[in-house]
Amino acid sequence: MMQNNILIVALTLLLMNSSNLNAQYTEEETKTNRCFIGSTPFMFFNLDSNERPDFYQLNLGYRITHKDVIAVEFKTWRYFEPLGIPYGKSRNDSAENFPGYIREKGFALAYQRFWWKGLYTGIHIMNAWQNFIDENEDKIDNGFQIFNTYRIGYHIKLFKGSFFIEPSIAITHRPYHTKMPDSFKQLDDKWSKFFYGEPGLHVGFNF
Repeated sequence: MMQNNILIVALTLLLMNSSNLNAQYTEEETKTNRCFIGSTPFMFFNLDSNERPDFYQLNLGYRITHKDVIAVEFKTWRYFEPLGIPYGKSRNDSAENFPGYIREKGFALAYQRFWWKGLYTGIHIMNAWQNFIDENEDKIDNGFQIFNTYRIGYHIKLFKGSFFIEPSIAITHRPYHTKMPDSFKQLDDKWSKFFYGEPGLHVGFNF
């Protein structure tokens, strides 16, 4: 699975750069590299011809201090089954698929707090506008949801701090969404508004 391969690459880079594990940004480094731009290698999932997610993301961030970071993330993707299906046999069960898919686009506001070396926690609050697309590729409704991500991860500096990667794990939560079309709602209501164990991998360039 491509997602597992990407995480293996992240762990390999982590081991190759073990000398950086004790390094967090100093106050002086923060002053000279306050901003960053980034994305995620998970966009490689778009190469999958089966239920391609058409996922794209752009992150723009600012280091307030060497421990406090804010960012805005622009995202779009589509998904074919309820987001709350946990790991297990139901996650790949075609019987759980929507009669079509949901296209989302929007932006998230994110805050990171660094606690020890490169260890951080973060919260991402996304405003997501939705299009409900049926099996004939026709739009049948519009919607909106708040999509939160509660993340814990590790920041790894590369190439003397010019670049970085951030492998992480998260809980996602949908605290609010407008009413779905009935054919989508019946499937979505079967599952939790939380998902546990969402992997993450961000990459970026400091400037």
